[in-house]
Amino acid sequence: MSASLSEWHQDHEKFGQLLDLLEAQVAAFHRGDHPNYELMSDIVFYLRSFGDCVHHPREDVAFARLVAREPALELVINRLLQEHRVIATAGEQLADRLNQASSDVMGPREGLEAAAATYLVYYRNHLNTEESEIMPYASRLLSEEDWASVLGAVPRVSDPLFGENVEARFRELRKQIEREESLSLDG
Repeated sequence: MSASLSEWHQDHEKFGQLLDLLEAQVAAFHRGDHPNYELMSDIVFYLRSFGDCVHHPREDVAFARLVAREPALELVINRLLQEHRVIATAGEQLADRLNQASSDVMGPREGLEAAAATYLVYYRNHLNTEESEIMPYASRLLSEEDWASVLGAVPRVSDPLFGENVEARFRELRKQIEREESLSLDG
């Protein structure tokens, strides 16, 4: 597996972890408990700023190169490209609902739950499709030149949550992730 493909896969694993945390908070909300809106907002902000603005544009380049080499992938890749747009829109809507909830401007509970469910379902399905249907082709068909173009699609940036220097906004989220990882190792 190339380093770039490995990085792509690692991003998916990190995004999955964040979706798990988000889903746990949504479940608390559904039970009538008080979820951590700040944590939820940080998760969505990270996925929107890093996922939508760094990870997905790189995937778009990889997708274009894959279709050029394997035209039979065009249908699934077009769907994935559309899902990038749907995920971005769903993320914006969820961020707006979370912002309202954290400001005590709560609309109907169903609105927040529906926005979260849409986001979670689309994102998880998207990750699963890429992992199972696209990454095996990427592994076989993309050259080092292709991967250089993928990385060049967006300037190299340090991951603000999982990188060495965690941004202040994400420190609490990073601690929560580390607590979850510690619990899963102990269990």
